[in-house]
Amino acid sequence: MRLTAKQVTWLKVILHLAAFLPFVWLFWAGSQGYFSADPAKDIQHFTGRMALKLLLATLLVSPLTRYAKQPLLIRTRRLLGLWCFAWATLHLTSYALLELGINNLGLLGQEVVSRPYLTLGLVSWLILLALAATSFQKAQRKLGPRWQKLHNFVYLVAILAPIHYLWSVKILSPQPILYALAALALLAWRYKKFRQWWR
Repeated sequence: MRLTAKQVTWLKVILHLAAFLPFVWLFWAGSQGYFSADPAKDIQHFTGRMALKLLLATLLVSPLTRYAKQPLLIRTRRLLGLWCFAWATLHLTSYALLELGINNLGLLGQEVVSRPYLTLGLVSWLILLALAATSFQKAQRKLGPRWQKLHNFVYLVAILAPIHYLWSVKILSPQPILYALAALALLAWRYKKFRQWWR
């Protein structure tokens, strides 16, 4: 049975809540002192993982739409992408303010250059910024065929963001590996598209 427009509207509400409520939890956990001895790192990792989860969810929409034969499901992709950008922005902001401090924001450029994993993270964020800024129908009409070419860069983010996560952790644990494998699986799902581009 195919989803109706009304059901998709309710699904969007659920997805908005699923993307927003972790922010409420983050604020509450911080106010209750539930973080470790290094709360800045905890917040950075939490916001980064949320951005990565939403990126993977965004990439999952198209295959689900196609293979589950649910064409209206594609309407959820933009909201997931915008929430991914929002959490990625929180991730970057938490690093700049909590790690460097508001008085040392001038060091951000130096840090990005000297630490390659930060370079990958910033490149990913810049791509997400471009995708978020052009995610609206007006931009799609204005850009024409170039819009799809631009938004194909989300696949580059799907490569760079998991590497950024893997590279940033001091002790390798299963979690970043699982995220990387999930991203790899979602990219492999599109092998026909990539093979066509290669040809």
